[in-house]
Amino acid sequence: MTHRISLQPGDHPFEADDDQTVLEAALGAGLLLPHGCRDGACGACKGRVLEGRVDYGRYVAGALTAAERAEGLALFCCAKPLTDLVVQARTVSRADEIPVKKLPCRVQKLERLADDVMVVDLKLPASENFAFRAGQYVDILLADGQRRSFSIANAPHDGGHLELHVRRIDGGRFTGHVFATMKEKEILRFEGPLGSFWLREDSTRPIVMIAGGTGFAPIKGLVEHAIHAGLTRPVTLYWGARTRSGLYMDALARTWETALPGLRYVPVLSDEAWEGRCGLVHQAVLDDFADLSGFDVYACGAPAMIDAARANFCAERGLPAEAFFADAFTFASPAN
Repeated sequence: MTHRISLQPGDHPFEADDDQTVLEAALGAGLLLPHGCRDGACGACKGRVLEGRVDYGRYVAGALTAAERAEGLALFCCAKPLTDLVVQARTVSRADEIPVKKLPCRVQKLERLADDVMVVDLKLPASENFAFRAGQYVDILLADGQRRSFSIANAPHDGGHLELHVRRIDGGRFTGHVFATMKEKEILRFEGPLGSFWLREDSTRPIVMIAGGTGFAPIKGLVEHAIHAGLTRPVTLYWGARTRSGLYMDALARTWETALPGLRYVPVLSDEAWEGRCGLVHQAVLDDFADLSGFDVYACGAPAMIDAARANFCAERGLPAEAFFADAFTFASPAN
């Protein structure tokens, strides 16, 4: 059965089948609403069901609390319509402002920066103009139709290629290939750009950025775009890892304090004693900021870190929910 959906603000109409999520149907209709992981983990697509009923689907509990669900909120990447709907997202724009494309690319460089981190540099076709916003991601398309999502680590002005930071997953099919058998000049296919994790340049609020592990990749794109654009808002960047080797681009991040006036870089280690900050990266933010009510926060990393940051920053430090922008990294099952 097909259901009619009206998306607010703007009263954008579209239709969705029973087996489609609200997000899938909206994207298929050329409408872009906030989203990140598309797996019920990051909470970026959270919106309100104003009229009608949905199947809420499966999601990470921290991304949608029982109280929020009781208030009419849902995760549009998981929710499927049971009736006609009127739903409200934080923002709505036309997806065709930056078209999503499926393109081939060529591996032009592989650089191992840690035992479990490989930087994969992909050359784009010279005949194609691939536009994206800093912080978005692409899906690598595997031969059997499966996908693997990776954030773009370079900024749009540094075009012609895509930089991906790939963490090795034990038993991972694609990451195993990247670390063991991938060669330069190999041809891949991808789809993108995807996601709504990008810098809101119309805001004047100071910024806190928080990255966990390879969640540094889209944050790197955001910072490099900010440098290129001459951003003047204060930025405090926290990068958390277990050990020093996990800060695989620490030297680069330190140069940003000079390249972008107003940026402060705070590396944090959870499992190794050193001269710098220790503990959980989101706790370092809590230790430094008693009030986040006037800030924008951009967070990228594991779902547990995103959940903890969202809960603590909003409940304990007054951060408005709409000022928390997140991209949660989830990993495909090794069996897939």
